[in-house]
Amino acid sequence: QVQLVESGGGLVQAGGSLRLSCAASGSIVIINDMGWYRQAPGQQRELVAAITSGGTSNFADSVKGRFTISRDNARKTVYLQMNSLKPEDTAVYYCNARIYTLRYGVGDYWGQGTQVTVSS
Repeated sequence: QVQLVESGGGLVQAGGSLRLSCAASGSIVIINDMGWYRQAPGQQRELVAAITSGGTSNFADSVKGRFTISRDNARKTVYLQMNSLKPEDTAVYYCNARIYTLRYGVGDYWGQGTQVTVSS
């Protein structure tokens, strides 16, 4: 069984920074793409940033220049560094990973979510 465990959310003032972490564990053979999504109240879940196993990343237009994504393949961990935070960044942030296991093949896995609140 695969688990994604997130940490690092919280309350921050506008202009501040937070760093989210997401560690994968379980019967993992390969982790392909990893990423972060967010969902604000009453809105659909949206992609924030994603990174391939080779390190290629892409970002939502709304966070370009403010957020960076990185991963440590040895630790099976993905990070989201969020700088210059704005109130509109307030949302529950979810980690996502495409993982290959021997039992189930390739599947998309999600973390439990971590709340990020940016006060004005």
